[in-house]
Amino acid sequence: MVDVVVLVDDLFFQSKIVETARLTGITLAICGTGDAFISTIERESPKLAIVDLNSRGGALNALERLRASGNQTPLIGYLSHVQTELAESAKAAGCRDVMPRSKFTANLAAILSGAKT
Repeated sequence: MVDVVVLVDDLFFQSKIVETARLTGITLAICGTGDAFISTIERESPKLAIVDLNSRGGALNALERLRASGNQTPLIGYLSHVQTELAESAKAAGCRDVMPRSKFTANLAAILSGAKT
């Protein structure tokens, strides 16, 4: 079982998340598409799911489909601080927290540590 499932296709953020997870002892699964994200969450039942809302893998659609299925995995999304419409759409689709990339990066260790089993 993995602690956290992440939808991200940006290699810079992917490597940052992977390294921080390693340092905090968190197991995670990285997904590049919304379909892989949903199926991994359904299979693994993680404590947390993280979404790069700018992912080309269909992030917003994946969030909407996940919530429509009744899945209650806590969701955290991150994006550019100027994308206020996308932030509101993500919250409406079920994201518990939506934060700018800078805040996400600054709090990444704490965010991941909160998902320890």
